[in-house]
Amino acid sequence: MSADTQQRMTTGFGRKRQAFRNWRGQRPFWGGMLTLLAGIPIMYVPYQNLTLGSLTIRMSTTAGAGSLIIGVLLVVLGLTMWFQPHSRVFAGIAAILLSLVSLVVSNFGAFLVGFLLGLIGGALGVSWAPGKPVKAETSGSRQTARAAGAPASDDADAAPPAPGPADGGPQGNTAVFEASPQDGTDAYDGNGRHRAG
Repeated sequence: MSADTQQRMTTGFGRKRQAFRNWRGQRPFWGGMLTLLAGIPIMYVPYQNLTLGSLTIRMSTTAGAGSLIIGVLLVVLGLTMWFQPHSRVFAGIAAILLSLVSLVVSNFGAFLVGFLLGLIGGALGVSWAPGKPVKAETSGSRQTARAAGAPASDDADAAPPAPGPADGGPQGNTAVFEASPQDGTDAYDGNGRHRAG
């Protein structure tokens, strides 16, 4: 194989991998995956037989159709989290509720496997939030603004200076009888309350 062919294969695979990574980052991927995987044992276990030697145990319950419905709904909710990410909160809450119902209906939630997968997947779907795009701020515009004397955007949130004696603030106001700023006593203490002289 030549170097060009190998590079083209890597580039094509790398491009597909990057596209999948971007797709995965725009939705609650792992929440949907766990919810989808939760539906499989919940659907599967109640319709199977367990054989121990010559003893056959049927694991089907009286609500076998109910466990099939719960399993199918969990698979659909997992796919909903993938392909309709704006419905993730509804899908996550529904997955949690169906997982709780599967404890009663489907052999303790397929022996707690489907129950735990559905619970964690639903919680991940509810808690996922889309990322916010980062503003690309050029460092040149910030340096130009500082050089020109204009305040930068970070300095705009700075608190105004504390009022001093010239502003008529706490140091300049001697409203209490015989309180003078020269003695270190003034009408206000540090938290804005009046002090008695």
